Amino acid sequence: MLRSGAGGGELRAAGGLKERPDLLAGEVRPQAPQQSRSRQKRIRWKRAGLAVFAEKGYERATIQEIAGRARLPVGGFYLHFGSKRQLLLALMDELLEHLSVLDLKGGLYTGPRAVVHSILKQAFSRDLAYLGACRAWQEAVLSDVELAEKNARIQQWTTARTRVVFEQLQRLRRARKEVDVDGLARVIDAFFWGLLGRAAGMDKKELKRWVEVSAELIYHALFEDGDA
Repeated sequence: MLRSGAGGGELRAAGGLKERPDLLAGEVRPQAPQQSRSRQKRIRWKRAGLAVFAEKGYERATIQEIAGRARLPVGGFYLHFGSKRQLLLALMDELLEHLSVLDLKGGLYTGPRAVVHSILKQAFSRDLAYLGACRAWQEAVLSDVELAEKNARIQQWTTARTRVVFEQLQRLRRARKEVDVDGLARVIDAFFWGLLGRAAGMDKKELKRWVEVSAELIYHALFEDGDA
């Protein structure tokens, strides 16, 4: 999924977008750690959760396995998260925070194709660390009504941001003015969420190829053929 953010030059973020969904709103959570040592342990729990979710998905992942990966006692988990579900919510909320900002300056003066490739590379460089969360999330929403509702809000938000990026790209030279930007944003956003859900099982070379091919598809959908 593409995201608009602090940019410059020919591309500028549009106003009027809703704030990102707060996935942890209403959650009863342990108090946030104040000491540096506790904050470092929280980071270890998150990293371990991402690794186990990437390997096992949501249902098969256990707190015991996450504790083993983190090399921390199981009881310490509950000082940071109320449940496995809350850990997943925290990871996805952190991902959305990263999705809130994307630097659009890269490639501005080297042509439309370079702009599209630059945006996708930046987007996926931020997303890669959260592939495990994406895999687990897509599994969890199938059996959890509340998570499914949150997921619908996420997709509305990321689709809107994707549409804004496409609208800004249409201002560049040789852009196709007749493109149904709203429809294209919906299709591309859904495609990338699906790709993120599968990417945990791909090697880096395969995922890189998917990103490059996707960038070319977006470029040809938005721009007329010619000097790139």
